[in-house]
Amino acid sequence: MHILDTLKERGYIAQVVYEEDLYKQLEREPTAFYVGFDPTADSMHFGHYIPVLVIKHLQQAGHKPIVLMGGGTAMVADPTGKTELRPTLSIEEIERNVEGVRAQMGRFIDFSEGNAVMVNNADWLLKLNYVGFLREVGAHFSVNRMLTAECYKQRMEKGLTFLEFNYMLMQAYDYLELFRRYGCRLQVGGDDQWSNILAGADLIRRKERQDAFALTIKLLLNSDGEKMGKTAKGAVWLDPNRMSPYDFYQYWRNQPDDKVRDCLNLLTFLPLPEIARLFEPGANINDAKRVLAFEATALIHGGDEAGKAQQAAAALFAGGADSTDVPTTALPLSRFDNDARVTTILTLCGLASSNSEARRLVQSGSVYIGEAKVGAVDQTIDPGTVPPDGILLRKGKKSFHRLIIQR
Repeated sequence: MHILDTLKERGYIAQVVYEEDLYKQLEREPTAFYVGFDPTADSMHFGHYIPVLVIKHLQQAGHKPIVLMGGGTAMVADPTGKTELRPTLSIEEIERNVEGVRAQMGRFIDFSEGNAVMVNNADWLLKLNYVGFLREVGAHFSVNRMLTAECYKQRMEKGLTFLEFNYMLMQAYDYLELFRRYGCRLQVGGDDQWSNILAGADLIRRKERQDAFALTIKLLLNSDGEKMGKTAKGAVWLDPNRMSPYDFYQYWRNQPDDKVRDCLNLLTFLPLPEIARLFEPGANINDAKRVLAFEATALIHGGDEAGKAQQAAAALFAGGADSTDVPTTALPLSRFDNDARVTTILTLCGLASSNSEARRLVQSGSVYIGEAKVGAVDQTIDPGTVPPDGILLRKGKKSFHRLIIQR
């Protein structure tokens, strides 16, 4: 099957430009393509997850990934999807983030010689002559057309800065530079990047009179129409130090029923007929959720960690067994001298984002210590009753946390 058909069948593709010609290009020869990642943190998160899987699909089909670290574009900040100006990062922060993401990326993509390359656009963007850049690139961009682009609309309401306005030109120039250096003919990115990616393909066609293509990936949205990838504690990180394999597993285990099939198609490499069997009449949706959680966790953290997370979750739901792999917080005994309220502990452990949320959870009857429901907002934890291996706190039916007291 043609790789584009594979990507379509699994539900990845949102938009393609010059689709028929792209089919021919990918059939004709191994094709260099690129995906860009702006290093706004020292770890990848869910926003990078689907693009990384698309890279893997294309690489497995024989094409050549170029992973572009945005060490230069991160200094400008992408306005896409934002109502406020993104925080400006220092050069030192960006360099540290680049190294963090670079180390992670090697776990997912084969960078052995001839299979893929990783480059940093700081290598050319920071050396640009501004007037020369305007003459070579700026002359090909219509301001009227740029202002209609989706990536600028939300920022226009609050006040688009000239700094952000340059982002599209810089991303388009990246594509041109990668075409000149590596023969790159395809850029892939999230569908919210369509205007930026299309601008790069158009720039190559204008400047070089050569074929260049744009392909965007569908964004996974929650029931509110917002991009998936957030929890009460923040982003869904791929770094186990930022988000434990157990929490990662539980995130996918707890997806709404109507999202599970899409997630299995997009976030795993399971064959589609195998996925279809999980949704046959009479099938239990919880079985599909467990498969999704295991497969997604295994891709990021490995089969051993996925197995541990699965066993920990099963043990908790079964009522008791080993909770070693459940997220754990250790608090010093002295912490309980002045404030031992359950609501405070919930916030310290991350089961609630604030004391007010913790109170609402208790009032709704959603908080348990072991099997005992917490009945009052002023209920406290007596550290003398906590065994050395800790106690299990639960929020609702599915969120667990182990509390250990350091004596």
